[in-house]
Amino acid sequence: MKVAFQGEAGAYSEEAGHDYFVSAEMIPCESFDIVFDKVFSGECQSGLIPIENSLAGSIHHNYDLLLRHKLHIIGEYYLRVRHCLISFPDAHLAGITHVMSHPQALGQCDGYLRNLGVKTRPVYDTSGSVKMLKDSGERNTAAIASKRAAEIYGMQILEAGIEDNPENYTRFIEISPKIVAPEGDVKTSIVVSLKNIPGALFKALSVFALRDIDLTKIESRPQAGKPWEYLFYIDFLGVVNEESVRRALNHLDEYAIMLRVLGSYTRFPLDTFKPLA
Repeated sequence: MKVAFQGEAGAYSEEAGHDYFVSAEMIPCESFDIVFDKVFSGECQSGLIPIENSLAGSIHHNYDLLLRHKLHIIGEYYLRVRHCLISFPDAHLAGITHVMSHPQALGQCDGYLRNLGVKTRPVYDTSGSVKMLKDSGERNTAAIASKRAAEIYGMQILEAGIEDNPENYTRFIEISPKIVAPEGDVKTSIVVSLKNIPGALFKALSVFALRDIDLTKIESRPQAGKPWEYLFYIDFLGVVNEESVRRALNHLDEYAIMLRVLGSYTRFPLDTFKPLA
């Protein structure tokens, strides 16, 4: 099985993939767009993409790509993100003046980096920053990435766990051209656009409240080509073939201009989640 992910070998997406899949060949991609293209074309059977981070919020571009492609969400996984400051084996912390990484990783380590008194340089990927550092030969520069990235490129971890908040988790979703019947505790994701009338959002959300359906997330995104009109991405507990969910979606369709089910999938068991060491 081939699974596409964004980033270089050693990226957090690859780490999540090794944890989530029993056995899969992880295929690195330069961008999220390429991940979706490889899955849609059948070159890869699945893709694993980050959709939100507990500190930085949602990855908005991936919400847009979900709408743009006819793919289905068939699973989710939560990864504890532990950032490491990585340098050449002969470098010392006192000599580091610059640090580079993905903008989100830099932001999640902002307090640490300010205390270190270094200048930051945003680049396209966490693991990619380690690769760039090794190619550059700069001994006064460090990168922020995973422990695995340091191991892959033969680099030194100066400090581990440098994120400002240890409750740093990224939620990944598995995308596939095929629908998979979920088991156990199930979550469903939909996207809906509503008529621009008073109380439209209240009425839309009430279809779930009336049936005691638990909403776990709602995210609004601008609708391309229609200024000041919005799409609402909604996650809730339940599966589409349940009677209460089916009735709720039929009721919602009365208020909707567009309604699309992105997928029903087994919910990740957060109560049993153990952060990576």
